Amino acid sequence: MGFFLVAVCCFSGSSCFTMKYSTTGASIPTEAKTVSVQYFENLARNQEAGFNQRVTDALKDYIQANSSLILINGSGDVDFEGAITGFDVRPAAIVSGDQAATNRFTITLKVKFVCVVKPELNFESSFSRYEDYDSRMDYETAKATYTDDILKLLIEDIFNKAFVNW
Repeated sequence: MGFFLVAVCCFSGSSCFTMKYSTTGASIPTEAKTVSVQYFENLARNQEAGFNQRVTDALKDYIQANSSLILINGSGDVDFEGAITGFDVRPAAIVSGDQAATNRFTITLKVKFVCVVKPELNFESSFSRYEDYDSRMDYETAKATYTDDILKLLIEDIFNKAFVNW
C-alpha cells in the first residue's frame, strides 16, 4: 500500500510540470515569437530565373511547418536574409583525356541569421549542396531533376543551423 501511495504522489506531482519538445528537434528561444525572411538576392554567375523567389518561399514554408513562429514582413524576433552565390555545374570525375564521367551540380547559399532575443545565436554562413550525375545527361535535364532535392537539403541545413544548433 505504501508503494502505491508513493507512486500516486510522484505521478500527481509530475503532472504539475510541463515539458516543451519539438518533433523536429528545434530549440527556438521561448522569447522569440516572430520570424522574417528577407528576399534572397541572386548573385550567382549562372542565374536561374525565379530561383531566388523559390529559395525565399521554401525557407518561409519550412519554418512555418516546423516551428510555432509567426511569419511577418519587416524584421521579426529572428530574421533570415541571404543570397544565392552559386548555381554551377563542373566536372566531378575525369576519365581519359579531358572527358568527364560525371558532373557535379552545386547550389550555394549565403545566409545571415539574426536572433534579436539571443544575439549569441547570430551567424553568417555559406551552405552548399550538390548532386553528381552522369555526364551523358545534359545540364538542363540535370537542373530540372536535382534542383528541388538540393534546395530541400539546403533549407534543412539552414533551419538546423539556426534552430537545432548543430
